[in-house]
Order: sequence, then C-alpha cells, then structure tokens
Amino acid sequence: MVGAEAQLRIIAGIYRSRPLASLPGMDIRPTSDRLRETLFNVLCAGNPEALQGSTWLDLYAGTGAVGIEALSRGAGHVTFVESTAKAVALIEKNLRSLRIDDRFQVIRGEVGEGLRKLETTGAIADYIFLDPPYRLEAEYTRTLAILGHSQVLRPGGIVIVEHSKRFDPGTEHAELRRFRKLEQGDAALSFYRK
Repeated sequence: MVGAEAQLRIIAGIYRSRPLASLPGMDIRPTSDRLRETLFNVLCAGNPEALQGSTWLDLYAGTGAVGIEALSRGAGHVTFVESTAKAVALIEKNLRSLRIDDRFQVIRGEVGEGLRKLETTGAIADYIFLDPPYRLEAEYTRTLAILGHSQVLRPGGIVIVEHSKRFDPGTEHAELRRFRKLEQGDAALSFYRK
C-alpha cells in the first residue's frame, strides 16, 4: 500500500490532522478515515462531549487508529490489545509520536487471553471496538461470544465490530444484540449492546 502512512490521520479532537504510521499488507488494515469518521459521528450523535472520560478497548488494534482517535476526542482511557510484536511496536510508535504518555495500556497477546486478564483485574469499558483481519471470520464469532458473557462491558456499553460487508458477524451472541448496522464501501460496522 504505497503512501498509506501519509494518508492515515487523526480526524478530530486534540490530535486532529496528525499522521499515524501503518504497515503494508492486509492483516494490519487500518480503519479508513471515512469509516472512523462515520463511527465517531454515530457515537457522538451531534454531541462532541459524548466521549469525555469514556473507557475503551481496542481489540485487534493494528495501528491503534481507532483507540487513538477516541483519546483525541476525550476518552479517559484506552486499552489496546494486539497479538503481533510488529503491531504492538507500531501502536507504541504512534502513541509516542503524539506524545501520549498516559491514559492507555497496551497488552500484547491473543484477544481472548487479554479479555480474561482484563476481567480478572475488574476492568470495565464503555466502548469495545474489534476489527480482526477480515479473512479471520471465526475470530468475530469467538470474540463476540466471549464478550456476550463477559463483565468487561459496562451496562449500557457498546461493542462496535468492523467487518467486510460480505460477512455478517450475526445478530446475537449470548447477551449481546445487534441494534445497528452501517455499510460503507467494502466495510461495515455492526453495533451491539447487552
């Protein structure tokens, strides 16, 4: 993906227009600027203060773009969970480039293990974003099943899933129910609540 680094930017908030680094290949496929803008417009629904102090989990975090966007827009804390060393290094590089030195945690490990660890520490999130590589369709079902039984999602909290529009991650997973689905280009966002 030639020039992808220059094109990946924070959309709004205190780090607006600041660039983020990426890696070539489709396994680390950053959420497009346009889709991220749609996501945050839905969550804020005309209230730019809606995310102030919120807590986030950015699962399969890749570049960390969604979690960093949340921090830029006032989130109080973001936990990034990513399994590959290259992606963890990339997230840390992006955080350093913006001089973000608190309000986050980076967990290197498989998402299921990361969620179990967070649950044992009593972590609770207002928003959970998950975006595995599109080709790993079983990861969607597995992770949503874990989240459907987990206490890590605050009552009234929202799980947001980015997926290919050609793949449907399902409408129900244990206590999670999809309440909205948006398509944009080849991608889609599914929103779930307990």
